This record gives sequence, C-alpha cells and structure tokens, in this order.
Amino acid sequence: MITRTEFDSVGSLRIPAEAYYGVQTLRAKNNFCITGRSLHPAFIVSLAQIKKAAAITNRNSGQLNARVANAVIRACDEVVEGQLQDQFIVDPIQGGAGTSANMNANEVIANRAIELLGGTKGDYSLVHPNDHVNMSQSTNDVFPTAGKLTVLKLLPKVIYQLTRLDGALEKKAEEFDHILKMGRTQLQDAVPIRLGQSFAAFHAMVKRDIDRLTMVKNEMNCINMGATAIGTAVNVSSAYLCNITPNLQKVCGEKLTQAEDLIDATQNLDAFVCVSGVLKTCAVNLSKLSNDLRLLSSGPRTGISEIYLPAMQNGSSIMPGKVNPVIPEVMSQVAFQIIGHDHTITMAAEAGQLELNAFEPVLFYDLFESLESLAGAVETLVDHCVSGITANEAVCKKHLEESVGTVTALCPLIGYAKAAELAKESLKTGVPVARLAVEQNLIPEERAEVLLNPYAMTVPAYTDRVCRLSI
Repeated sequence: MITRTEFDSVGSLRIPAEAYYGVQTLRAKNNFCITGRSLHPAFIVSLAQIKKAAAITNRNSGQLNARVANAVIRACDEVVEGQLQDQFIVDPIQGGAGTSANMNANEVIANRAIELLGGTKGDYSLVHPNDHVNMSQSTNDVFPTAGKLTVLKLLPKVIYQLTRLDGALEKKAEEFDHILKMGRTQLQDAVPIRLGQSFAAFHAMVKRDIDRLTMVKNEMNCINMGATAIGTAVNVSSAYLCNITPNLQKVCGEKLTQAEDLIDATQNLDAFVCVSGVLKTCAVNLSKLSNDLRLLSSGPRTGISEIYLPAMQNGSSIMPGKVNPVIPEVMSQVAFQIIGHDHTITMAAEAGQLELNAFEPVLFYDLFESLESLAGAVETLVDHCVSGITANEAVCKKHLEESVGTVTALCPLIGYAKAAELAKESLKTGVPVARLAVEQNLIPEERAEVLLNPYAMTVPAYTDRVCRLSI
C-alpha cells in the first residue's frame, strides 16, 4: 500500500496515500475501538455545514484567502451531498470531547480542498486542517452545534411517524366507537367503556407527545458558534462572531440563534437532556400502549381477546399455530432502550466539569440512536399493527354481560354497602345485577333499564340523569 507520512504533536504516522483523513483521524481510529461504527451520517453533514458557514464567514471578513475558502466550501458541499462518507472513520464514542470527530472533518475537507486546488493530499501548505478549515472555531463550539443540527435533522421523521400513529389511532377510535366493553382497573372489572374511547385515549396521549416534541425542537435552535474554547470567543474577530450564526442558518436552513451567554452554552448540555426527557416520556407512553394492545389481544381463547392484532409471523418454534404480538413487543423493547439512553444522557450531562463537558460523544451517540429507533419502531407499529387491528365484538359483549361492574351505577340510589352485596350475590349465582335489584325491590324495573344501561354509563351526562333518578 502506498502511504504518506504525517506528523502531529505526538509523533508521525503512515497514512494511506489515497485517504482524505489525516494523522489525527487515524490516531483516534486506533485509540477508540469502541462501537465498531462510524459517525452518524447526519452528524457528518452537520459538521460539513458548519465548516462551510465558517469558511464563508472568514472569507467575507477578510480572514481567509478567497481561493482557499472557495475550495473549502466546494469540499463541504460534496460532503453534504453524501460524498466522502467512508473517510469519516473515527468511532462515535471517543475521548477528547469530540476533538477526534472535529479533526476528522477538518482533515477530510482540507485534503479534498487541496485536490480541488490541484495539490496532493497531505500538502497542508495549500489548505491546513486547523489553520484554514478550523479557522475561528474550536471543537467546543463545533461539536455541540453539530449535535443540535443533527437532532433537528432527525426529529422531523419522529414527529412524522407519530403523526401517522396518531391518525391511525383516531381512525380506530371512530371505527370502534359503537362497541361496548368492560373497562378494567388494576386488571379487574370496573365500569363499562366503549372500545372507541380506549383508542381515543391512546390518540390523545400520542397527540401530547407530538406537541412536546414539536416544542422541544426550540431547545436545539440556540447554538454556541463563536464561543471557541470556553465561550470567551478567543481567536475570533467581531465580524465572525456577529455573522457565523446567520451564515450557518442560511447554509443549513434551520432557524438558529446565537446563545446570549456563550460560556453557559459551551459548558452546559441541559438542552439535550430536555430533548431526551421528552423522548423518554414518549417511549413510556408507547410502551404502555403496547402493553394494553397485548393484554386486549391476549388469548385467543384463554385471555381477554377483545381485539385482534394482525398476524405477522409464527410465534413459536415448538407450538404449532401460535401467533405472538411481536410488533407491540418490539415497540416496548425500543422504549426500554430509549429509557436507558435517557439515563446515560442524564449522567453524561451531569458529569461536565467547569468550562466544558467532555462526555458529549456518548450523549450524542445515544440521543441519535433514540431518535432513529423511535421513528423506526413507530413506523413498524403503525404499518404492521395498529392499522390492521380489528375488534372481537362478540367477546366484548360477552365480557360486559357477565360482569357486575354496572352495579356501581346503583350506589347513588341504594348506597355502596347494598350495591356491594348485590355484586357478591351476582358473582355467586350468575344472576345479572339488574334482575337482582328489581327482584329485591331495590329499584323499579323501568329505572333499572335506565340506570344500568351500559352505553349510557359511558357518556358523561349520564351522571346527571342518575342523580335525578335517585332523588
């Protein structure tokens, strides 16, 4: 293999001659063999967008030679378009607060710019990774800003898939609105509810998650570009400081603002904790929804079996004909992962010391994975489960008729103690509560038909009618 030799403050390394990365990237590759993965593609694009905006700003302010700047800008555009992705070889979990990732971008962009200027890769007299590509920057403002831009790239897909789920649940709420069933609290019979109302509650829950994620995007719009090392803007001209955020906004198409306190924005990662917290809340909700779908579909003969989930695949290697709720199961597993990631993200943000947090790499790794896995899991839940759910109306009706939960409606009229006696007797004898109440002259038959109407009990205005009848 033909190589070139590059030097850094540690020493020298032989680099493949055709590689666009350089000595600092290869050293990091050798040092951090953690996940076996590369930087997230969207994060690479974000880094390139930052480098482009910086080159534009430095060129316009007269700090960077226009010929060099334009070559850097062209190289950045190629990276944004998806080229040279294989040259970003550092592990996403790395020591050094992200310096390795930043230098990977600096070296790749510098060497491609050198080529565009007619030079040979590694000839940093033409374009230098630090002096030119990283001009007016530090890892400590580039890396967190790239993290925020990446979250802004990944969040819309999550919101889109949740919006699809929200629509599918709303459709099922309408489809099942006429179906009466028994509600349950603590897995025991409670009072009647319509199956459509259960799905409407799922719909309302997911709608809140969408609203939270939409609002939390604003946490990612405030960046610390221009802060450089610790927020004091060392090595930055006033022209750069004033224009880097507007230029980056033009490059990436996101609404961005420069933090009022760059020192605060450089050392504190609470904005990412906030995003992760909302993702965790959403994951908790979706796992609860999945639990309910598994319970309601349990059986098909010995469980609740009030709904049918689409049969997606064989459920057992030993039990013929068994079909398991694999889609809700995978949704819950992704939720568990997101909840675990949230804990890691929380600890990483807490572990920052003084003017910098060195633990952004693992924070970003987990946050990006949470965003991607949530979007994928929700898409799977919509397409392979929720959209195909059907109701077992006969079982819903059977459970309702066999339950004594309707006796609750008699409490305002005959009192809790007497109603409890009726419930016990009904369970023991199998005689319906309504008939027992009439036979024992507790209520007239015409009132029993009104008070113990299961459908009426699912409508809030029903309470007013019960109160009037009990007077």
